[in-house]
Amino acid sequence: MHREKLQLYLIALLLIALGTGLTLYKHFTLDFPLLPGERQQLWTIEAQISFQAQNKPVMVSLARPSGGNGYQTVQEDFASSGYGFALKENETQNRAQWTKRLADGKQTIYYRLQASRLDHQPPVTPLTTAPELAAVDLDGPVMTAARAIVDEAQQQSADNQSLTVQLLQLLNNPAPSQDVQVLQNLSSGSGVDAETIVQLLALAKIPARVIKGIELEDRRRNQALVSRIEVFSENKQLYFDPAHSVEGLSENFLIWQQGGTSLLDVSGGQDSQVRFSTLVNDTSARTLALRSAKAEQATLIDFSIYSLPVADQNAFKTILLVPIGTLIVVFLRVIVGIRTSGTFMPILMALAFIQTTLLTGLAIFIVVVSIGLWIRSALSNLNLLLVARISSVVIVVIGIMATLSIISFKLGLEQVLTVTFFPMIILAWTIERMSILWEEEGAREVLTQGSGSLLVASLAYLLMTNPLVEHLTFNFPELLLVMLAINLLLGQYTGYRLTELVRFEPLVRHKGQSHD
Repeated sequence: MHREKLQLYLIALLLIALGTGLTLYKHFTLDFPLLPGERQQLWTIEAQISFQAQNKPVMVSLARPSGGNGYQTVQEDFASSGYGFALKENETQNRAQWTKRLADGKQTIYYRLQASRLDHQPPVTPLTTAPELAAVDLDGPVMTAARAIVDEAQQQSADNQSLTVQLLQLLNNPAPSQDVQVLQNLSSGSGVDAETIVQLLALAKIPARVIKGIELEDRRRNQALVSRIEVFSENKQLYFDPAHSVEGLSENFLIWQQGGTSLLDVSGGQDSQVRFSTLVNDTSARTLALRSAKAEQATLIDFSIYSLPVADQNAFKTILLVPIGTLIVVFLRVIVGIRTSGTFMPILMALAFIQTTLLTGLAIFIVVVSIGLWIRSALSNLNLLLVARISSVVIVVIGIMATLSIISFKLGLEQVLTVTFFPMIILAWTIERMSILWEEEGAREVLTQGSGSLLVASLAYLLMTNPLVEHLTFNFPELLLVMLAINLLLGQYTGYRLTELVRFEPLVRHKGQSHD
């Protein structure tokens, strides 16, 4: 016996560990929310590509985001009437490509991206292999000035990170030195461009590259990408704003382009440009997590309830609540000691209450069972066989339900129309069992089991309709393993029930007084 108990405890522990582990995996890895109603920001970024076609074959290639800084791509749309389309996957930069045999005049192509930060984590960019040192394309006095600036930054720094900071501060000094002014003359803007800074870092033997992205702001139009510098140092990546000497990426910075690849290539056209617009919406965190998991073809999602048609998913949304009801029944019967009419009849009643609401369902149940018991007592005088008697009760129950529906409709009581959700066969069998119990045990036992059934059904209904319970049972069906383990453990209980302790309490008190 001890060995069997140990085996059961091990099985229960394994089920709890497996169910809890899968639930935590879906929450922390696939970003499924544990609480209902959680919402996330969903950013929509639209890239509008325009160019002038030259009456020849056209090929357009646009860089696509490949993740980073905590953002995940949820959905991509490609609007390009009359163009062929293909996705190009690359280790350094993913691209979208449009092609057309012949095009002339003004052309406009749209690329739309939906992205969201699903994991609630600080901005993190996946570690990539450090690129080779950038080629230094500087000569003459420019090279001399560049070496002087790098030497000064090296003297004031201790590592790659501090060297980059010192270098940017020298370049962005409001009163620039002559060497800095030489480099500024190479740029079309007021400061030193990001590509030149990468070359300066290469002189200091620091691998770096230019990345470009968008500062996400709601309802912004005609935006251009902004440059940041990605520095590789001791197995980590550091990011710097080259114009303001600020380290790190802001939370709303979406990395779009990495490395030296171009943002937009157009063959067969001229005067090309790409502008970006951004918009944010709040949407369900569960919906985002599900779309992201399906896009990544997560096995746990691909072979789950989510792969079923929507109609079947709705059915399972109710079915998955049944184990909650069984757990309530087991606890109240085994631990508390409440007697019910039938083992799991309260669960079917609770399911009916979900459709009718609690108070309406209780009223309908009491009325139907009361009338059914009265008619059942009349049928007992006819000495019918069991099957015929139960069949007659079923017909009577259907008649009662139809009558209640008609009367309630005439009176304008629409809630009573939900009487049809009650399981007719179960009601008929309940009436038969209560009638036999009345004859054998008396009216008191009928009231005890009937009220116990209503109490258990009401508690099961309250738990099964709790928003948190509904959310967890449908989105984390792995918790069925945990409920199974709890049922197995409750099945081993052989001690006194709570109602028995109340019943035997006078004996314990009398025994204590006798010892005194």
